[in-house]
Amino acid sequence: MTETPETPAVEDYQAGFVAVIGRPNVGKSTLMNELLGQKLSITSPKPQTTRHRIHGVHTTATHQIVYVDTPGMHIGGERSINAYMNRTANSAFADVDLVLFVVEAGRWTHEDQAVADKCKTIDVPVVILVNKIDKFKKKEELFPFLQKIGENAEFTTLIPVSAYKKSGLDLIEKEVLKYIPHQSMIFPEDYITDRSTRFLASEIVREKLMRVLGEEVPYGATVEIEQFKYDEAEGRWIVNALILVEREGQKLIVIGAKGDMIKQIGTQARKDLITLLEGRVHLELWVKVKENWADDERALASLGYNDTHSG
Repeated sequence: MTETPETPAVEDYQAGFVAVIGRPNVGKSTLMNELLGQKLSITSPKPQTTRHRIHGVHTTATHQIVYVDTPGMHIGGERSINAYMNRTANSAFADVDLVLFVVEAGRWTHEDQAVADKCKTIDVPVVILVNKIDKFKKKEELFPFLQKIGENAEFTTLIPVSAYKKSGLDLIEKEVLKYIPHQSMIFPEDYITDRSTRFLASEIVREKLMRVLGEEVPYGATVEIEQFKYDEAEGRWIVNALILVEREGQKLIVIGAKGDMIKQIGTQARKDLITLLEGRVHLELWVKVKENWADDERALASLGYNDTHSG
């Protein structure tokens, strides 16, 4: 590629990797979506929504930051899928220039401490982001909690933020750029993620599943895309998704009375898929029972829950 006058010289450009870590349900994915300025990682109020590591690429004229969103690091959960998520979260520490450790304002748990202890063992700067500060009406109410973090964790900087209210985000990017090396772009300028569109489509369906249903099903459910193609003749995308659950009772809940639940999931997912694919979408959903898929290493690998991915 020949360098054009618009291409910044390497010494003027910054590019690097930033891991976004923390226990489940502290708002890592919401925060990353806000930093990217677009929705990439799925979100829901339920813990362990994120199950995979996802690279989100934010490119400007002066820098490229590759945010690495990870599953929440958690204690317990003996199932194969829990082990996979913890391995995936731990792998994010490798080859990054900075770690953003996200905690929830006012709440410090054993799992937060476990993440803090892990951070003490790595040779990478750690910036703590105290998320959900909008829960506090007065800023001074937050001080005792910030003091507690100072006693229990090691970090270079601490930034109070609210992903929900979009406050403090500019401070994060400014801080990140202090640690990102001067080098040329890592990914092409129009690159948004290292994940395939097909993968993102399956995540959209899973997000709606988690948002629409109650507590009992989402952890025992996953989504597999069986067909994903653009039909030239019809001028629309054809997406067939299979929702896998572990028990017959869960299947009935996902389908709902007269199919109302699966219809709701499909309607919401189709809306997001239209945005993702920038075109018309025909979405079909099926539900199938696959007992103990979350405990079966081979089943997990076939469903994309492996430690390496091809996109």
